[in-house]
Amino acid sequence: MKIDAEGHKFKEGTIQEGRVRWKSPSNIALVKYWGKYGEQLPKNPSISFTLDKAHTITQIDYRPKLDDGKLDINFFFEGKPNEAFGQKIEQFLVRQINLIPWVTQLQMTIKSENSFPHSSGIASSASGMSALVMCLLDIESKHKGVEISLAKASYISRLASGSASRSLFPDLAIWGSHNAIKGSSNLYAIPYGEEVNPMFKTFHDDILIISGKEKSVSSTAGHALMNGNIYAENRYMQANQNLMDIIRSMKEGDLEKFGAIVESEALTLHALMMCSTPSYMLMEPHTISVINEIRQYRKESKHPIYFTLDAGPNIHLLYPDNIAEQVSPFIKEVLQPYCVGGKMIYDKVGKGPQKLTHE
Repeated sequence: MKIDAEGHKFKEGTIQEGRVRWKSPSNIALVKYWGKYGEQLPKNPSISFTLDKAHTITQIDYRPKLDDGKLDINFFFEGKPNEAFGQKIEQFLVRQINLIPWVTQLQMTIKSENSFPHSSGIASSASGMSALVMCLLDIESKHKGVEISLAKASYISRLASGSASRSLFPDLAIWGSHNAIKGSSNLYAIPYGEEVNPMFKTFHDDILIISGKEKSVSSTAGHALMNGNIYAENRYMQANQNLMDIIRSMKEGDLEKFGAIVESEALTLHALMMCSTPSYMLMEPHTISVINEIRQYRKESKHPIYFTLDAGPNIHLLYPDNIAEQVSPFIKEVLQPYCVGGKMIYDKVGKGPQKLTHE
């Protein structure tokens, strides 16, 4: 797929002031991507559930300006000016100015808000950057008369945040090239929801907020540490094999095999952090306690309920919809007390970005 500026800048006088508003979800990787090279390219392929309730809403108010050539952005996060986030967005746009050169023709006020704690191990960059890109491509669509391409959105989102490439598609997405997966690419993600047993399209992902604090080590720094990790190459081989195995289990509806891979991937991710140089640990005591509770409950109840983690301490609790009523008492009575302030996000597999009406 060729991605370029497609028409370069807007013609003089064709753009009017306006507003666009999008909601884009986070996602949770089942097979993790950890380690990258080049310009945001993954060392191994990954597959993820697209979420629903864990999302970012981004709004851009824009108007034409006279001095074409410089970016003019004001950024607000959850109602307050945020210079650090604004600079990150500006740096991203400068790096990718060849893909969206018309942004220098606009004065933009960007307002963004999350449905979950920022930087706590839920993929806020995935939802945030994919929502931003959908807004930008919506502006382009309005003023160039072109349809929004999700492949292009995934490509550009990947350049801002690798995991953001997977948030653009319903149900499941695969990012990263694999010889056995037709259409897979390191450059952008592809949808994969139609390839699996339908039960996985209604899977639950209850997110237990063990901590709402900002992570002590960013994901960007964590990826960089894989370059010197002595286990890295074996990990990339493992991830490629796990991807094939989990796809097979999801096609066959083999929940036990699915759960075993998902949990192994979560623990491998955090083991890689612990054996990096310098080493670090993002799990907290309650994270371990919840994992032990889940394993014991599964052993006793025989219910297919599993855990995974992103790069943080919070637990993602995965289970099929048909056991939701049976496992609800366990979640509320046993697991929820481990959450900070009892906070949980009762999430499910979702359908991807959604354009919102203006407020």
